[in-house]
Amino acid sequence: MSTFVIALFVLVAGYFVYGGFVERVFGPDTGRKTPCYTNTDGADYVPMPVWKVFTVQFLNIAGTGPIFGALMGVLYGPAAFLWIVFGCLLGGAMHDYMSGMISIRRNGASLPEIIGDELGSGCRLVMRIVSLVLMLCVGASFTLIPAGLMDSLTVQVAGVPGTYVYWVAGMMLFYVCVTVFPISKIMGNIYPVFGIALLLMALMVGVGIFTNDGDIPGIASALCDHYPSALDPSYTPLFPALFITIACGAVSGFHATQSPMMARCIKNEKYGLRCFYGAMVTEGVVALIWAFAAIKFADALDVESVYGSVAAALKTPYEKLYFAMTHVVTDGGVETVKMNPALVVNMICNDWLGRFGLILAVLGIVAAPMSTGGSAFRAARLICADFSHFTQKSVVHRILLSLPLFAIAIVMINVGSFKVLWLYVSWLNQVLASFTFLTIAHYLRHRPNASSWTWLISFLPGVFMCAVSACFILIDKGNGLGLDANVGYIAGLSLTFVLSVIFLRYNLK
Repeated sequence: MSTFVIALFVLVAGYFVYGGFVERVFGPDTGRKTPCYTNTDGADYVPMPVWKVFTVQFLNIAGTGPIFGALMGVLYGPAAFLWIVFGCLLGGAMHDYMSGMISIRRNGASLPEIIGDELGSGCRLVMRIVSLVLMLCVGASFTLIPAGLMDSLTVQVAGVPGTYVYWVAGMMLFYVCVTVFPISKIMGNIYPVFGIALLLMALMVGVGIFTNDGDIPGIASALCDHYPSALDPSYTPLFPALFITIACGAVSGFHATQSPMMARCIKNEKYGLRCFYGAMVTEGVVALIWAFAAIKFADALDVESVYGSVAAALKTPYEKLYFAMTHVVTDGGVETVKMNPALVVNMICNDWLGRFGLILAVLGIVAAPMSTGGSAFRAARLICADFSHFTQKSVVHRILLSLPLFAIAIVMINVGSFKVLWLYVSWLNQVLASFTFLTIAHYLRHRPNASSWTWLISFLPGVFMCAVSACFILIDKGNGLGLDANVGYIAGLSLTFVLSVIFLRYNLK
């Protein structure tokens, strides 16, 4: 239990200590007018209260990521705790803060345009494509997930089958409203409610960590890989898989596409620390709670009584947790399913929180991905508007720009190849993070009166994430090339070294 308390303390304290340092490095100008005043259009550039900017930013970047990612990542052991804490403070929160603040200084520019300004037109074009693909994949996927869950819930509660198509249509209609309506209407009023529900859910689960049975592994074994590889034929080693799996709770390139959205609504640069850095630390807290809760719940889980003799051989909490995410009890016995962390979320909420937990589980598993899906589509529209220079003040213009995006998403939902495309989304996410880190490093190095070394706070995490992305696509058996781990490490680290040298030559000019 002390491991959880210490990790939580370090994460919260880090907001004030390292977050304050990052803020001083950037140097917010409290007297400078922000884009919500200089570019006010009543649609995307709208002044919003600080608490709304914070909660909308939190929900934009959270969704189910800090829940599902933490549950799958903790399968690797206590290393997940370290990655959530230090990855969040030194990488993710700084990444989100700097991308948001740079956007403020660039009149609310979207991420691909910021990358292009710093790293050149070639990177701008590539990142436009990568960002749009990522946004549409996230939006389409986060239509399927809640629609499928609501379809199952409709059968269980009302006994009405075949509602899946209607739920998909309902989700898409909600996303259209989020994408087209002024940000102060749907996102400004509904998202804070979803955000509060997600935080309440995490708080109650956090209390459950102290009140329920089960042991938490000590941090001493953090350097060991505890993944139950014997149960998973597509196993990928801790490095790089852990750093791809836990993205939203530590480092996620998707977040940098969302920060510019709120950069258009923040009233003063002095609020950037709490709205950008603070939202990411809050997400890290949520991820930390779920990681600890999952492994403690799994340790106390009597798998034989739940799943029968088929689970009798499972001994470690990591084996139990993996089994709980890949098996369901049916009338015909125990069936194997694709890895689904929602199964464990439902079990924890029901076992620890009772009937109220079921309501929270629905909110967490349905409302959270809906909010992220809507934010992804809106970000896609803004990215297109920025590179097409198509003004978005008119609702007709917003609809015209949104229609092709939703048409592509509908095709993704109905075409089987989308499943293959989605396999690469988590990888694209961290590739985008690598480019964002290098963009921030270049910005810090070349701005007026720049310090000779502060750019390293972004360059070093950028190199690390570049190594993670390169090694993952080479080693991973399910999503990548499936090379031998040693070969993949040599090739991936060599590629990272070459890219780092190229960037340094470009950056130090």
